[in-house]
Amino acid sequence: QVNFVVCQLFALLAAVWFRTYLHSSKTSPFIRHVVATLLGLYLALFCFGWYALHFVIQSGISYYIMIITGVENMHKYCFVFALGYLTVCQITRVYIFDYGQYSADFSGPMMIITQKITSLAFEIHDGMFRKNEDLTPSQRCLAVRRMPSLLEYLSYNCNFMGILAGPLCSYKDYITFIEGRSYQLQQSEANGKEDTKYEQTDPSPNIAVAQKLLICGLSLLFHMTITKTLPVEYNIDDNFRATASWPVRFFYLYVSLMAARPKYYFAWTLADAINNAAGFGFRGYDKNGGTHWDLISNLRIQQIEFSTSFKMFLDNWNIQTALWLKRVCYERATFSPTIQTFILSAIWHGVYPGYYLTFLTGVLMTLAARAIRNNIRHYFVESPAVKLCYDIVTWMATQAAISYTVVPFVLLSVKPSFTFYSSCYFCLHIASILVLLVFPLKRTQKGSKKHESVQPVWSRKLEEESLLQKNNYSTTNNSFSQKQEITCRYQALKQ
Repeated sequence: QVNFVVCQLFALLAAVWFRTYLHSSKTSPFIRHVVATLLGLYLALFCFGWYALHFVIQSGISYYIMIITGVENMHKYCFVFALGYLTVCQITRVYIFDYGQYSADFSGPMMIITQKITSLAFEIHDGMFRKNEDLTPSQRCLAVRRMPSLLEYLSYNCNFMGILAGPLCSYKDYITFIEGRSYQLQQSEANGKEDTKYEQTDPSPNIAVAQKLLICGLSLLFHMTITKTLPVEYNIDDNFRATASWPVRFFYLYVSLMAARPKYYFAWTLADAINNAAGFGFRGYDKNGGTHWDLISNLRIQQIEFSTSFKMFLDNWNIQTALWLKRVCYERATFSPTIQTFILSAIWHGVYPGYYLTFLTGVLMTLAARAIRNNIRHYFVESPAVKLCYDIVTWMATQAAISYTVVPFVLLSVKPSFTFYSSCYFCLHIASILVLLVFPLKRTQKGSKKHESVQPVWSRKLEEESLLQKNNYSTTNNSFSQKQEITCRYQALKQ
């Protein structure tokens, strides 16, 4: 863990140097690819020793599979191989070396590389084999129209900015960053006529990086001082279960799981700051010329802590992984997309039984929450006062459901997980099943607005302003067609 933090801090300094001295205006994409890749492999070797060879082996074999199988079937073979290789590594690490050790290990970076390998294989398949009219808007805009070179492939998978903690980014976004294509401000005239375009200088990420480093510092401080005093394992302590009342137990369940989150806030926000410091992660300008550096951000802390639905929590937690699951599984599943997506998420996370208990429970919770929303929410949205009460109740229910669901994810093993659930009499499992029996579950179209997150009253204004800004964002490339693709992709993601 110390090696991981030291390497990430070194990567932050290297990112500043990379942006300053190897800027795209001064250096060719070839040099930027080479330096980014070599620095990434050096950090991996320093942090994980010779286990870092797994990163090169997995990427190299996947690239060979892409070349020999062709664009028609590469996505299937790359998906099976990359996920299978990851699973084998996780099995050996967990059941041979150090079961139950919650430490940084080489399988963590491999999880990100697996996402990159599989998502790029699907994007190449979409761009070079499938017909344009058969693609969804997001697939059309992310489609890759030419095979990447081996250097580009290794740079995308193993660059120093994302090799240790990600986050996942699309291949086209990464290549756009390396090649340094210009940004433009697109400002609509009041009468709705043709847009006026203004060339902008390279935007500075300094303020965004400073803000994210502040969040990292606060998260680390919280983790070092509070988290250790509120262990999740205390929820299954015999004395606590025997003496504490139900309200006390549920309150401790909530605060202990809330206290477990800052370490993820720290790791993911630091990874985001590293990418920003290198100049990567710029999403666009708003109509006033303000810059936004959240293209590859992995979480939204405010929406997580104040989420009023199970899906709203998932949409704002580990965002890039949720998008990966949507792109490679949910949108392409031929039956039960929700169940398939949760199963894939469990397999990708690892082989601890607690992961599977969490994600199988998550299926029940998601379906039950969807049924409740579809059948009763419209009764509570007319009056602001009633809506506020509804938001408060659903926030409490969501936090209880999330905490209840993820306990096995932290405890890892079957016995302590069942000890916890049995001490709660499987109450939310039973409640979810009863909800599904009582309320009809409407069939939802994948990607439709029925999956839109529920916003609480106290955060609605902020979110509406964010959505209004998104309508005015335009991250453009040198060509008009590339600008259309990126604009289209943001519309699809927003949907």
